[in-house]
Amino acid sequence: MKATSIARVREFNRFYTRILGLLDKGILQSPFTLPEARVLYELNHLQPCSAREVALAIGMDKGYLSRILKSFARRGFVATYASQTDARVSQLTLTAKGMQEFNKINMASVNQIRQLFSALSETKIEATLAHMQAIKDILQSIPS
Repeated sequence: MKATSIARVREFNRFYTRILGLLDKGILQSPFTLPEARVLYELNHLQPCSAREVALAIGMDKGYLSRILKSFARRGFVATYASQTDARVSQLTLTAKGMQEFNKINMASVNQIRQLFSALSETKIEATLAHMQAIKDILQSIPS
């Protein structure tokens, strides 16, 4: 790959992370970092689940995930219990407080995207979505 192509990909990545505020201390004016928000999202969508399932879903280091989950447990966002099929495995679920936090950040994300696209015509929105899907399709075709 040419150095100029690499520079263009990196430029787009910097642009997109800035547009979405992904490098802000708290994503979407929340108390959560981007990795924490992603873990919260996966917990909501996978629950009940194991920490291993969350780690696989987002490709996160198990040690880093463990620290986030411990923080969530201390803050009352996640509950753990032994799996009914394998007592060695802990199952994770969001508590009512964790669900409330997920719902707040999820709505903030919906509103952010709605605002970002608000000045675009339906044709431009559809074109943008098609380009996003094309990028996803191409990158998913790369062998691991």
